[in-house]
Amino acid sequence: MRRRHLIASGLALATGPLLSRAWAQQGAGAAAMPAPGTAAPGADGTPQPPRRAHALSLLGEPALAADFTHWPWVNPAAPKGGRMTLTALGSFDSFNPYILRGAPAAGIGQIYDTLMMPSPDEASTEYAHLAQWVELPRDGRGVTFVLNEAARWHDGQPVTAQDVVWTFNTLRQHGRPFFRAYWGDVAEVVAEDARRAAFRFGNADNRELSQILGQMPVLPRHWWEGRDFTQPGLTVPLGSGPYRIEGFEPGRSVTYRRVADYWGRDLPTRRGTQNLDVMRYDYFRDATVALEAFKAGQIDLRVENVAKEWATGYDFPAARRGLVKREEIRHELPTGMQGFAMNLRRPIFQDRRVREALGLVFDFEWMNANLFYGSYTRTTSYFSNSELAATGLPSEGELMVLSAFRGRLPEEVFTTEFRVPASDGSNNNRENARRALGLLREAGWTVRERRLVNDKGEPFSFEILLNSATFERVALPYIQALQRLGIEARVRTVDPAQYQVRMDAFDYDMTVELFGQSLSPGNEQRDFWGSEKAREQGSRNTLGIADPIIDALVELVIAAPDRQALIDRTRALDRVLLWGHYVIPHWHSRSFRVAWWDKFGRPERNPRYALDLQSWWVEPAKDRALPADRNVAN
Repeated sequence: MRRRHLIASGLALATGPLLSRAWAQQGAGAAAMPAPGTAAPGADGTPQPPRRAHALSLLGEPALAADFTHWPWVNPAAPKGGRMTLTALGSFDSFNPYILRGAPAAGIGQIYDTLMMPSPDEASTEYAHLAQWVELPRDGRGVTFVLNEAARWHDGQPVTAQDVVWTFNTLRQHGRPFFRAYWGDVAEVVAEDARRAAFRFGNADNRELSQILGQMPVLPRHWWEGRDFTQPGLTVPLGSGPYRIEGFEPGRSVTYRRVADYWGRDLPTRRGTQNLDVMRYDYFRDATVALEAFKAGQIDLRVENVAKEWATGYDFPAARRGLVKREEIRHELPTGMQGFAMNLRRPIFQDRRVREALGLVFDFEWMNANLFYGSYTRTTSYFSNSELAATGLPSEGELMVLSAFRGRLPEEVFTTEFRVPASDGSNNNRENARRALGLLREAGWTVRERRLVNDKGEPFSFEILLNSATFERVALPYIQALQRLGIEARVRTVDPAQYQVRMDAFDYDMTVELFGQSLSPGNEQRDFWGSEKAREQGSRNTLGIADPIIDALVELVIAAPDRQALIDRTRALDRVLLWGHYVIPHWHSRSFRVAWWDKFGRPERNPRYALDLQSWWVEPAKDRALPADRNVAN
């Protein structure tokens, strides 16, 4: 699901599901499509049984064998107990995170299990979890998940294949538009018996689809019978996961308690994780207030997304006494694209020259030195911090992809290295401003009486919509730079719930958007950039891109037959997006900045692609050593 605006970091802790890509398929040109889970005929006409696997990986064999006992980085003997209180911003009014309406409670995903469990230590691998194993027919046109017979809902009833079928159909029909895009190549799903859920695919080209389906949370059909799935609400739902909702105050806090008899507690995908007895999320309207709550000891741990606060905000008595720890934990996550996003549905942003001009006057170098303490790296790709990012001139493989569209793409895509505008950091940026004015004149805008207007005398005016006052200190210097061009820009900051409603309805001019990416992009690209999704409210195509060339490139990415083809096609897509100037790129960090009250133990290392707080635990001796009233430590 969409993770909006960890805006001052350029880094999401999770970028939605791990967008892995499934096993390479064979026999894509087969004339007949056998039912999922059945044998496809071999070359000699004899049936070939489906492959059975404990894990799915696009990039070769999974790192862990079928008999692995726990994730390599966790402490399997970690003690259970204690509590962790975290911060959430805004408010909530729903325990259903899968529909367009309502603001879902933080942490609600912890009450559900998924069919497979992504490994945050591998780029594109999932391991059996709710499913005991998976079966893949030889023609690649389906997948069957065989459920663990021990799987149980919190009311003791078994998790069945009928639950899987009901969940899939319900989410595709009534869930957020994301699901329809993500699962678009599934033709049908059937429950072959109580434990076997079989999916049939419309073709064998979508190599990641088996893993995409493995990421699906399974919901209880029997609990939802007689309830309206499309309505948000605060009725406590039934789950099967390691936590259940213990209590909540609407809009203020939600508390989850570990399920002592959780059916999956000894699975290798769970051992050494979910160690806290209680996980609580306290809501705050403002990030500044949330930081003060952490200092006062009301919050146990926070991930800091504001560079200024990280540099200056943690010098308080408890930290100086060593009661609060801080660390920058390195990661290898692709950092995607964060930037000022323009809504192409607005006429003023429909000219590429205008969009390029707006990017020219954004002075990252000055901001990084004066606002961010030099802690960020400028983002230059939609697939930053990964091998998928386009660099230099197009390679031979990229040119093979792009040549089909020559004459319909800007010639710079083929001949010029894309570079984000740079300045000397003086906050004058005069050369870039001159270039910007030239582009604006070409697009039909002129300066009259210090205002930029079109041939009808209408001013160039727009609003930057934000969901946190934290980002105003970045937007305001940018607005000042725009004013020098005669552009009337203004900031409007609204609460997160109102912000989400407006974004779902595409009711904005410019905003800060984050497009998270994985090392294996695929179906989610349709939702980001697809023409059909530009018209579907609630989709992730918030930019409003509707370009048949981009549609074609997205389909090429999804159908990439091997890793090198995926790299070439993704880089080609990246180049086209960059030269479209749809966003004004911001920055990213390659570390998690974490501060915590010193009562936790944690594994010796962190997985490569996530901040795995679920593998932390409370050390009782440390917990007892902290003041009962932590505020007195300050």
